Amino acid sequence: MEKKTNKKQTKNSISELRQDPVSGDWVVIATGRAKRPEDFAKQKRTQVEEDSEKKCFFCYPEETGQKKDVLIYKNSQGEWTLRVFPNKYPAFSRPKNNRIQHKEEGPYFKMDSIGYHELIITRDHKKQLAELDVLEVAEVIDAYQDRYINLMNKKSVNYIDIFQNHGKEAGASVAHPHSQLVAIPVISPYVKRELEGAEKYYRMNKQCVYCAIIEWEKEHRQRIVFENDKYLVFCPFASRVAFETWIIPKEHHPYFERISAQEKVQLAEALKTALKKISEALNNPAYNFYIRTSPADGQDYPHFHWHIEILPKMSEWAGFELSTEIEISTIQPEVATKFLRNQKK
Repeated sequence: MEKKTNKKQTKNSISELRQDPVSGDWVVIATGRAKRPEDFAKQKRTQVEEDSEKKCFFCYPEETGQKKDVLIYKNSQGEWTLRVFPNKYPAFSRPKNNRIQHKEEGPYFKMDSIGYHELIITRDHKKQLAELDVLEVAEVIDAYQDRYINLMNKKSVNYIDIFQNHGKEAGASVAHPHSQLVAIPVISPYVKRELEGAEKYYRMNKQCVYCAIIEWEKEHRQRIVFENDKYLVFCPFASRVAFETWIIPKEHHPYFERISAQEKVQLAEALKTALKKISEALNNPAYNFYIRTSPADGQDYPHFHWHIEILPKMSEWAGFELSTEIEISTIQPEVATKFLRNQKK
């Protein structure tokens, strides 16, 4: 005798394969193993080992042997509020000259790991960006822009990656809030796929793919978490992880480094709001965010549209993800959006 099933339940339990319209990458929205939004807040968090402020590398950088500042902001009392200095343990070493050594070994190729690796430090030992005032976040964004412009024309630089790791699961090894900037001579394959995907979409549709996404999201409003005059905050259709959130300019702009003072304040509001909602909804999860912008290789990228991607650390890659590079998310972005939207601004 055949066992009867609830048609509605069966329909809701079927997972979806969704494709990113830019990169062409696939993700699985695993509705069959879906969690309730509030379940994500119950996940165990691994805390970064907390140093006292007196022993913190970043509270007193001179005393702890950090390198000299390349940028410092001070308040009216002469106290520093933000500073940028080279990473003491860089992944990329500053060039002594403008020559990069290349070498081939049989089928292999290697080159010097030359570039710039800097840390952007805010003064408060404990306050994350979500807890700062909007103007304090705008100061961080101003520092991002300042250092980007300073390094973009260096001969050894073709791409500048600006990112922040929060929480041990996301790779943070120091508790004091900080961002990182890495200026490197190569462009990653993933960035290249996005650039190529954006150009391909434009050739086929005579429209920026990101602008098309913005138009659709604003019309249907299923995945919008927050917006102001200049920026849209939303959970992307093909979210790679649970509660993935993007911040994107409403107007078409390929280059982050060209944003105006007014746009920086609006971006600060959008970034603070997005991070605060994620923190409150998910009980301060680990996350990574990064600025995805056009390369600094001297070429023009009119079809690209810069943006920020925030990726909460909600799961680990296992065999399927590693073997296919297809990520699995256990909540629909539409459900995640509603949960984030309901958090306090």
